[in-house]
Amino acid sequence: MEVIKILGTDDTPNVIFDLENDVFEISGRSLPEDVTAFYEPLINWLDEYAEDPKDSTVFSFKLVYFNTASSKLILDILMKLEEIHEDGKEVLVKWYYPDDDEDMEEAGEEYADIVSVPFEQISYTLN
Repeated sequence: MEVIKILGTDDTPNVIFDLENDVFEISGRSLPEDVTAFYEPLINWLDEYAEDPKDSTVFSFKLVYFNTASSKLILDILMKLEEIHEDGKEVLVKWYYPDDDEDMEEAGEEYADIVSVPFEQISYTLN
């Protein structure tokens, strides 16, 4: 599978989907003008990955902000990870949030309640 590397901007997150190096990460800010156009290739990549996933997948979200439109697509990604988990593979979602950002912490908790995938909440200090 091809590696997806998207350098983040003020409106779009940094994305790395690198199967060979076990890096699955979305970070930064997510408020793309056309959220579907931005996330569709990522969802398609995960669809393909789900057909033959590794035994263990660790997916990291390190978002500092996302808009309402992005939240639905983030849920779509989590639901795809849930499918992989339900097929008997190990999946861990690492939800990083700035230690002073209760909204982002709560967003991770809400997603953890919606999907049945192991979630790890990790706070960090912004420099």
